[in-house]
Amino acid sequence: MDELEVEFVLDPQLENDSIFLGEMPLCRLLLINDKQFPWFVLVPRRAETYEMYHLSLEDRAQMMVESCDLSAALADGFNASKMNVAALGNVVKQLHVHHIVRYESDMAWPGPVWGRQSMVPYSPSEIAEIRVKVTALLEANLSFAAMV
Repeated sequence: MDELEVEFVLDPQLENDSIFLGEMPLCRLLLINDKQFPWFVLVPRRAETYEMYHLSLEDRAQMMVESCDLSAALADGFNASKMNVAALGNVVKQLHVHHIVRYESDMAWPGPVWGRQSMVPYSPSEIAEIRVKVTALLEANLSFAAMV
């Protein structure tokens, strides 16, 4: 690595709030540790990247492919009423894109999921179930390497 290059490091807040599920060609896939919502985050493995326009044109295209494929897989696999996909970054500066499965019956519907209630962490068995389900959904359509 060139001495001027900076290595990708996951933001500490994302690290604290999420569970590492695996890697796609560009992005790290995380599960937000709140079982009230199936809530996933894609983080491009690029150092010091804060906005979409910081990505190369090739990486932008790959990010869109991964985001759309993830959204479609989650919508179908979790029977979503709606997928909420957003890159806000007001608290965490590092570029990350939320993919939240929404249901008309969820406690925050139709409003946003953040800031309304405390997070409820997954149990180890629930995490294992999510890993199996998401890996099955993604391995069929994406280059996805699940992490155990």
